[in-house]
Amino acid sequence: MQIEIGKNIQQKEGFSAFIPHPFPPKGLEATIRSLGVKAAKAERYVGKLDGITHTLPNVDFFLKMFELKDATSSAQIEGTKATMIDALEKKAGVATKDTDADDILYYIKALHYGMQRIKTFPISLRLIKELHSKLMDGARASHYADPGNFRKTQNWIGGTLPSNASYVPPPAHEIKRTLGDLEKFIYEEKTYLPLIHSALIHAQFESIHPFLDGNGRMGRLLITMLWTQREILEKPVLFLSSYFKKHQKIYYQKLQNYHEGDITAWVEFFLDGIIETAKDSIEICRKITTLWKKDMAKMQALAKREATSGVSVLEKLYGEPIISSKTIMKWTGFTRAGAQKLIDRFIKLSILEVKNEVESYDRTYIYKDYLNIFIS
Repeated sequence: MQIEIGKNIQQKEGFSAFIPHPFPPKGLEATIRSLGVKAAKAERYVGKLDGITHTLPNVDFFLKMFELKDATSSAQIEGTKATMIDALEKKAGVATKDTDADDILYYIKALHYGMQRIKTFPISLRLIKELHSKLMDGARASHYADPGNFRKTQNWIGGTLPSNASYVPPPAHEIKRTLGDLEKFIYEEKTYLPLIHSALIHAQFESIHPFLDGNGRMGRLLITMLWTQREILEKPVLFLSSYFKKHQKIYYQKLQNYHEGDITAWVEFFLDGIIETAKDSIEICRKITTLWKKDMAKMQALAKREATSGVSVLEKLYGEPIISSKTIMKWTGFTRAGAQKLIDRFIKLSILEVKNEVESYDRTYIYKDYLNIFIS
């Protein structure tokens, strides 16, 4: 069963734009009721993931890599060429080439801001604008993004003009009404199952496309904010961007079908993504635990003083697995010689390996076994 959520209406400028009806449309609850079984399955896998994160030594050590994986995939969906490694090198100050890794780092910046903000402030249009400002202000691709402000002009997806675009969102004068409906829907937490609720919000946000740029990344950030606010997971280790990147053509097609009234197919795709991503994250957690135990055993075999500094550095490597001697100096307060001695010890223990063969002062090192868990 399909529900008309809007219509393409001819504009005076000569092109058609999608104008959403009041949201949510009548009959929405009945339409998605058939997805209750799949939503329950998705919730079970989310529960399993939440449980296994409690078996990690300290999940906070590893959150940075889950965030980086999501940020990279989300940015790549929008055309960013930089990889996780590029972003890690940029963050560590050891980048040897110019990339668009800033797109990834700004996404993480916005994510961290949002995670702190929702502790005291609910998800709202105001918060969405704040997040957009953090995401786009100063980023390489934000020349025309008007960070933190809803658009005042027409935008479109695909094509060179609205007249030949694959999708034209509502004109600017419809933004206030359509976003007002969406904001009210965000507060309807008791009417819809949490995972289905977030699926509908994401699709409706993308349908409105309220910013000049950054709408895709903002919509995916919004999913994480919603799940955190509703305490679906105690720690944010479930992100959907890698799933959307893997199935990018289907992702776009399902959103297009949503505009055309096929809401059920979109929500089912979204729930399948939660199930698949939760399974992947569970496996990542298991691999992390195995690697942690193996490398901690290596630390315990060292002398007490060496083991203390070694454990401290190992924990930080779980957030920044590409480093230089300067990184170790910053983490430990060691001299350059002391930092290099620790690095050499980690190389001997097969924890670190040399990443680039240059002069020793400029050499970078990689915790490859750990990084491969996230990029394999």
